[in-house]
Amino acid sequence: MSTTGLPGLTEADGVADGEHRLDRALGPFHLIMIGIGCIIGAGIFVIAGTAAAQHAGPAVLISFGFAALACLFAGLCYAEFAAMIPVSGSAYTYAYATMGRFVAWFIGWNLVLEYGVSASTVAVGWTGYFVNLLSTYGIEFPASLSNAPFAGAGPADLHWTGALINLPATILTLALTALLVVGTRASAQFNGAMVLLKTGIILLVILFGLPFVQPENLTPFIPPNEGEFGRFGWSGILAASGMVFFAYIGFDAVSVAAQEAKNPQRDLPIGIIGSLAISAALYVLMALVMVGITDYRILNVPNPVSFAVNQVPALSWLALPINIGALIGLASVVFVSLYGQSRIFYCMARDGFLWPLFGAVHPTFKTPHRGTVVTGVIASVLAALFPLDILADLVSIGTLLAFVVVCIGVMMLRVSAPNARRPFRTPFVWLTAPLGVVTCTALMLSLSSATWIRLAVWTALGLAIYFAYGYRHAAPSKWKVS
Repeated sequence: MSTTGLPGLTEADGVADGEHRLDRALGPFHLIMIGIGCIIGAGIFVIAGTAAAQHAGPAVLISFGFAALACLFAGLCYAEFAAMIPVSGSAYTYAYATMGRFVAWFIGWNLVLEYGVSASTVAVGWTGYFVNLLSTYGIEFPASLSNAPFAGAGPADLHWTGALINLPATILTLALTALLVVGTRASAQFNGAMVLLKTGIILLVILFGLPFVQPENLTPFIPPNEGEFGRFGWSGILAASGMVFFAYIGFDAVSVAAQEAKNPQRDLPIGIIGSLAISAALYVLMALVMVGITDYRILNVPNPVSFAVNQVPALSWLALPINIGALIGLASVVFVSLYGQSRIFYCMARDGFLWPLFGAVHPTFKTPHRGTVVTGVIASVLAALFPLDILADLVSIGTLLAFVVVCIGVMMLRVSAPNARRPFRTPFVWLTAPLGVVTCTALMLSLSSATWIRLAVWTALGLAIYFAYGYRHAAPSKWKVS
């Protein structure tokens, strides 16, 4: 008998009823707001400038569109899983219920890149805006304490930059970790305020910046290739797509809210498509302003938005609100990323994949305090030592890999459990899911060989942990779909 109330979906080990009997209170508007709140962050405030300067030029606008399309295909597959398996854990839980322990570990380990390394990446971007804000008041923060000591396109090219540590990013990450340990959490009101703040700043830049766009800055729209893959030309557009894909990470929060949607069959597609469409439109217009008001070649800076408006005297007044808004918005993304990572580790420890310390709950604060501390310390070390581009590409490739597995999993489940109840069904699944696999794989292939090497090293480390510990301790999945 189904303990979930959903025919075809059973819970083997009997999780408490309250864990999956959620109040269906979210309509399309709420889901769109959740999606926008999670999506808009470091991608547009930080990554877009590097993508334009190093890869696509003005055609970064196309890159944003292609990345959004890949997310759309994957998001619709996420929605089907989320409606069937109403528990925390995101793609890790879906894989555990449908494809077994090994694939579940593989996905859970790569979700560390989506959440944990993402926190480090956004913290590095936060530093750029923090330093720029101080400079507007005549305070010059030492470069040796605000930059990564290591840089390089690949392992053989890794070198010391002369800096000592990215101190602001380190302090931010550790401070937010401390807040998470004592139980501070983002409320719905806080999320709504962050959405209004971030979108308000973007709209300000768009409305006041568009009249200053100069056609000569957009010509040629697709700069010619400079003799290497990913350096302008169409290969540059593809490479930039893989990089700016980072800008859309977070849309899966809409699919995770499946069991709280009033009408998931109708509202989930609206939430996913709506948040992606609005975010993509804002991103494209924001990128148009950035590359249209100044030379894209000089946008490879930690704070490209405020840097771009500072190049136009009539828009320089926007730099201060951009910096303040970016600081608050990016800090909230770091907070959510650290929260998500600690909870993924909590789920994996609960299932036996990781050591019990990650599942330990503080008797007073009721948070997974030890796992949160470990997560925060590791994230702070990464933020302290490595530059934005290395971290962002690693986040993108790990997340894309998880998306590919989710798309494959949906197709597998349609064959192995065709009669299982699906409150939401991926539309045109035999077209949507393969397109999700193809587009996400294409974005992965567009990333540098150095990023693939880092992924291989990360995977090898994960396999070592799995076979040394997880393989012997992981329990059968609580969720069975048939």
